[in-house]
Amino acid sequence: MPSHIKPAKPHGLPEAMREELRATRQERGWSQAELGRRVGLPQMHISAIESGKIVPRFDTLLELVRVLGFDLLMVPRSLVPVTQALIRDHRNPEEASRYADEGERPLYADES
Repeated sequence: MPSHIKPAKPHGLPEAMREELRATRQERGWSQAELGRRVGLPQMHISAIESGKIVPRFDTLLELVRVLGFDLLMVPRSLVPVTQALIRDHRNPEEASRYADEGERPLYADES
């Protein structure tokens, strides 16, 4: 790459990921300071991650999601729709059981 061209840097975690982290923290009743205490970061750093002002290092992101009860995993793009459907059904078991009674649910169903 020519020296005058700089590689693009991420401008924060994707909004959906930041919102998931924030929502999960709040569901647990934790403040940003409490989450920071659990992962060894100051509250201001947690705030900056949630707002997208900074991108956490990979090991920091792994620790954040681990403490919040998640895992990061690589999913082949061809399996993303299936994975999203599984997550959607996990979050909405009543709707999933309705589809079980009615037959197949399309993998690309509207998530709203």
